[in-house]
Amino acid sequence: MDIKCALLEVHSKEQAIKIADYVGSDEQRFAELMKLFTGPVYRVGQRAAWPVSLCIERDPNLVQPYFPGLIKQIERDDAHIAVRRNVLRLLQFVAIPKRYQGRVFDLCYKLFADVSQTVAVRVFAMTVAADLANGDHHLMNELQLVAESHPQLATAGFQARVRRVFGKK
Repeated sequence: MDIKCALLEVHSKEQAIKIADYVGSDEQRFAELMKLFTGPVYRVGQRAAWPVSLCIERDPNLVQPYFPGLIKQIERDDAHIAVRRNVLRLLQFVAIPKRYQGRVFDLCYKLFADVSQTVAVRVFAMTVAADLANGDHHLMNELQLVAESHPQLATAGFQARVRRVFGKK
């Protein structure tokens, strides 16, 4: 399979699954997919986001060499929203190395607090930040304050995730 051609062929759940199935746990194929995901071509990166997320959800060890690049994707102001959303989504399924935890927490906190971000980005950022806070009451309180700061923006899905993350009923 030519991954780039497959990405550009059609953008659908079925195609994302087909690409993720092809990549499987093959490190070389995953490297090719990651190169497309983090590359300069907007449309290709956008479409690669979903299969990358699926691959890492299935095999979290694939992501280990790519943390610096993934963090850069979150930091990029010009990154497509699908890229940022899927990077944050996949970070929910992996153990973030200690050397990146502070940086990722700060990025997630900022995105979570930024009401101009989409609900999905904010929810995934909240989840990752809460996982990194790992029970630290001070950090969890800070996150909870952000979660409760704009009740008019809280969709039902957002409220459900807040309850799950913070254990409120």
